[in-house]
This record gives sequence, structure tokens and C-alpha cells, in this order.
Amino acid sequence: MATKNMVLRLDPALAERLRLVAEVEGRSVSDVAREAVAALVEHRRTDKRFQALVEEILARHSEALRLLRDDTVPPHRAAGGSG
Repeated sequence: MATKNMVLRLDPALAERLRLVAEVEGRSVSDVAREAVAALVEHRRTDKRFQALVEEILARHSEALRLLRDDTVPPHRAAGGSG
């Protein structure tokens, strides 16, 4: 399976706790972090509040696209131009 490298900045204390979890479980830090991220993403997928935020963002983007496509809006005139 292909993977994507990412930089993750953690507070030193959290990084040490993550390292300890990995050590105790006999796993790599990357493996433990991947599992935690996957669990977070899966939780968000079923979280009603998160879904509402996604819908709100989609509505804003949809409106922005509509405005960009609307050819009835006159083009902006440059400052100082005749008009």
C-alpha cells in the first residue's frame, strides 16, 4: 500500500507518551499515530456536529461558485477609471 509522508508537530510531552505507547505495544510510533488518526477520522464521519459543519462549508462554497459563474455581475472597474 502506498503511503504519504507527513510532518506532525507534537508537544514534547505528548510525543514522549506516544513513543511509550508504541514501545509498550511493540509497534512503531508511525503505526500507533496512523491508528489514532484513522480512529479520529472515522469518529468525525459519524459525528452529527461535524457533518453539520461540512454541510455549512459546502453551502458557502456552492454559493461562491455560483457567484463566480454568474455573468450578470458587471466586471470591477479599476480605481481611477472613467465611469
